[in-house]
Amino acid sequence: MNLGLKGKVAVVTGASRGIGLGIAESLASEGCRVAICARNEGPLKEAAQNLEQKGAEILAVPADICNAEDATGLVDKVVARFGGIDILVNSAGGNRRGNFADLSDQDWDDIMNLNLNSHIRMSRLAIPHLRAAKAASIIFISSIFGREAGGKGLSIYNTSKAGMNSVSKIMAMELAEENIRVNTVAPGSIRFPGGSWDKRCIADPEGMAAFTKKELPLGRFGRVEEVADVVTFLASERASLVTGTCLNVDGCQSRSLI
Repeated sequence: MNLGLKGKVAVVTGASRGIGLGIAESLASEGCRVAICARNEGPLKEAAQNLEQKGAEILAVPADICNAEDATGLVDKVVARFGGIDILVNSAGGNRRGNFADLSDQDWDDIMNLNLNSHIRMSRLAIPHLRAAKAASIIFISSIFGREAGGKGLSIYNTSKAGMNSVSKIMAMELAEENIRVNTVAPGSIRFPGGSWDKRCIADPEGMAAFTKKELPLGRFGRVEEVADVVTFLASERASLVTGTCLNVDGCQSRSLI
């Protein structure tokens, strides 16, 4: 299927590894010019080199998007290099586990800024440029735990992802008349080298085998490319009627009825 993305400009945050990198690779494979950012310059440069070796046109910008100056600089550099922005994928994120009563203000500030506030900022910065695009798209990488309870120790993560789902819905309503579609993608348990699930599988293979049998109906973890392909479709005009939605990519792992 030709998704019609050749020449489009995509920005992917948190793209030095894992799901973010997979999304950048998928968009590039469809002909997008892709800007990637991450806080750690070394892994970001390595990711950019690997993508460029596959023929992709890549701009790698070391940036901490929790910092307003870095976020503004990222958007400015993308526009200076590529002339505009067609697609924004808000993928950066993290987690800090702990019982609610034990978590500090700093814990909440750190993860809410990373998982939610930084993406709100990036979206605001990108919207003036997305308005100039013929058809634009913003995609937030949420989680099935933004749609349902994730469990003990996940109060910050759950709240940040639920907030992401909520703000994207309102954004979709407000930006529809400007032909800017806004969606969220909610992955389930995705395993990739160096990721949290990979580390758990290596540290506790028996426990993870039991988890897989109980929680993952397909009998396996999800793969990065399975999330990335859905994001790439949503970024394209093939998904022109899809906006204001949160799409699970979880192999039926979640228990939400919506």
